[in-house]
Amino acid sequence: MYKRVFAALLALMLCVSLTGCAKKETKSVSFFAMDTYITISVTCEDAQAALDWAQALVEANEKKWSTTLSDSLVSRLNAGEKEALDADTARLLRRAEEMRAYTDGAFEPGIYPLVKAWGFTTGEYRVPLDGETAELLRQVVPDNVRTENGETFLSGGMIDLGGIAKGMTGDMLTEGLKQRGVDSALINLGGNVQALGAKPDGSAWRIGIQSPYDDSVMCVVSVKNKCVITSGAYERYFVGEDGQVYGHIISPFTGRPVSNGVASVSVIAEEGAMADALSTALFVMGEQAALDFWRAHEGFDLVLLTDGGTLYVTEGIWNDLTKRSNGAVKQVCEIKR
Repeated sequence: MYKRVFAALLALMLCVSLTGCAKKETKSVSFFAMDTYITISVTCEDAQAALDWAQALVEANEKKWSTTLSDSLVSRLNAGEKEALDADTARLLRRAEEMRAYTDGAFEPGIYPLVKAWGFTTGEYRVPLDGETAELLRQVVPDNVRTENGETFLSGGMIDLGGIAKGMTGDMLTEGLKQRGVDSALINLGGNVQALGAKPDGSAWRIGIQSPYDDSVMCVVSVKNKCVITSGAYERYFVGEDGQVYGHIISPFTGRPVSNGVASVSVIAEEGAMADALSTALFVMGEQAALDFWRAHEGFDLVLLTDGGTLYVTEGIWNDLTKRSNGAVKQVCEIKR
């Protein structure tokens, strides 16, 4: 009798204990890093600990991969130093080289000399002369990362990982948050939005894609366990003495800021590093080449806006996209393979 009562009480205490431990909370953190404003929201049992870890990871990656911090790992490599790379940086460099090959050079991590010459790393904006641009193009060295005796260095040129580092950071955050018991999170790395799972209520996350011309939202994409990463010249630009607007995405083929009739490109995929690199590469390619690339490759969807107001939406995301009333969009076209 007493044993049965004790067993019942023990079971009740265990049930109450487990119920208490299972209580989840939703918390968010916002901070500035990687040259942008970052917001991370998580739902789990110890949300604050998860957020503290996430912020520390972002700040650590910035110290390694930034081109604007003079003492970062990438800056030291660009200065000709040899370094023993940590596993995450080695992984990032491998993925960057893979994405260069995958896009036939439209994504080019070795473009730093040109980005610097136009002033996008220093804020000292200028339009290089044609002869200078041609010389800088010769300094773009593909596959220039070398390793000897456990130390890594650049055999020529300089690298800029800004077109993939935030995507890789988003991947690392989702992996680490899962390990910490988080099954619902939204990570916004300055326009690189990565969704872990669904919203706490089980519904899909609704991610707004901004108009290139103002702060309004031109469409909304519903996703679970995917990222939505957008590239466009409107993010950073300057007006030259000639009155022209020059955006920060430099073509590795011309050495000049991209101006090809594309206003913005959003890539929807499961992997952040791939989506980040692809959004830049497809913007560089231009309208028709970007659509042809999507038709020839699997694993991602595309939302592309032209300067003329045509919004192209690939079939995999068509039913999950809601258009907002917005002057940037004149017509919406579904793209099929």
